[in-house]
Amino acid sequence: MTTSEAPPLPAADRAAELAGIKALALAGPDARATERQHAKGKLTARERIALLLDPDSFHEIETLRRHRATGLGLEDKRPYTDGVITGWGTVEGRTVFVYAHDFRIFGGALGEAHAEKIHKVMDLAESTGAPLVSLNDGAGARIQEGVSALAGYGGIFQRNTRASGVIPQISVMVGPCAGGAAYSPALTDFVFMVRGTSQMFITGPDVVKAVTGEEITHNGLGGADVHAAVSGVAAFAYDDEPSCLEDVRHLLSLLPSNNRETPPREHGGDRPDRRTDALSRTVPANPQQAYDIRSVIEEVVDDGDYFEIQPAWATNVVCALARMDGHVTGFVANQPASLAGVLDIHASEKAARFVQFCDAFNIPLVTLVDVPGFLPGVDQEHNGIIRHGAKLLYAYCNATVPRISLVLRKAYGGAYIVMDSRSIGADLALAWPTNEIAVMGAEGAANVIFRREIAAAADPDAMRAQKIKEYTAELMHPYYAAERGLVDDVIDPAETRSVLIRSLDMLRPKYADLPSRKHGNPPV
Repeated sequence: MTTSEAPPLPAADRAAELAGIKALALAGPDARATERQHAKGKLTARERIALLLDPDSFHEIETLRRHRATGLGLEDKRPYTDGVITGWGTVEGRTVFVYAHDFRIFGGALGEAHAEKIHKVMDLAESTGAPLVSLNDGAGARIQEGVSALAGYGGIFQRNTRASGVIPQISVMVGPCAGGAAYSPALTDFVFMVRGTSQMFITGPDVVKAVTGEEITHNGLGGADVHAAVSGVAAFAYDDEPSCLEDVRHLLSLLPSNNRETPPREHGGDRPDRRTDALSRTVPANPQQAYDIRSVIEEVVDDGDYFEIQPAWATNVVCALARMDGHVTGFVANQPASLAGVLDIHASEKAARFVQFCDAFNIPLVTLVDVPGFLPGVDQEHNGIIRHGAKLLYAYCNATVPRISLVLRKAYGGAYIVMDSRSIGADLALAWPTNEIAVMGAEGAANVIFRREIAAAADPDAMRAQKIKEYTAELMHPYYAAERGLVDDVIDPAETRSVLIRSLDMLRPKYADLPSRKHGNPPV
């Protein structure tokens, strides 16, 4: 040994040194940074992970990672973790991978080492078949690292896309997310946002003002309520982080870990053969009278418990996850309480996305139909209702999971076909005795078919009423579709729950394969 070489430290000293370094990494920056985070009403990255995962289940990886960038002052600032916490833990005992931006370090901005940590945890989630949750609170790309930071985002986007339909991906927005960074959440299955502290936009208010002259706040441009109710980018909006993360846990409990599994079954106390007599009172026989379709879902699912997806956007259609005899089931339902339940551009997109998700993750679909048609209007036509409506049609036609449709009342025109009718591949098509399946409503049909007779009549109103009655009796009676094999059974509303559960049990072993192809070309 030369005199210049220092003797190695004893093992005990090495362990103590490691413990000290890890303690420093776990502590993060100084206490003032944590105070500033809390002053904004925001939790730290580690506090968020603790709320998301089961107690003491988090295993962190690359805790000691630091950036290698030099220049622009970065060489003197090399904190451990490099501003992102990565690892895995459990939610209700099942493995979940997570990464969380630490806004206290470089404002959560993404650099090369930061991105590589995220790439690592995304690769682990995909290869092990476990869900991925991102807790987003970052200032975008780290300017000091230039194109290396931008390439890091590209790697995230590529992995988001590769894992799509393979593992559930959930983005939780608990801070700012601007520019290209916003595309990663957009590529995931569900986006959660917190009011007041989270925003998403491609160009911020300053750029908007400079380019268009419009003045708007950060929340007004891309806040939680904007994306939950106007743009449809966010599925959920919450007042605080704890309630948001509690619902992330609940959603994960309803999902399989990957596309090779089925969602976990949970047996409750609700009998599968329970009668649903209340439905006859809940749903008015008059097809023009509004009601809340969620009351129907609540009545038929286990213990009245369902988890609605995107409840504030495109409210004329309801998408929800619930359990039927313990098995997770997806519900798509027209909502007569909003725009009479018509299908429009947004409703079509919302339902199509949900159908695709359920199909990707082996979740059977029940479609509750009460639809007067597609929304007419110049705005709808010019903005592509044909293309957007075709998205829902494509999603249903492409779905291979068990599919049951149930017509409650009216089902008119192309909207009837699109809402998982027998003709586009529903495994079972059911209807209540109040169903009206036709090209259009009786009044409109009579006005078209008998317009000359009505116009020539001495009493046009009386003639119109007579022809409406004739058309209804001839082509819209409750058993017309069943007589032609387009409805498998007309059922008593009081037996809806039991019939659906027995039908889903029968369909559970269903196997269906699509033609060999690289992928389809949906009307995106």
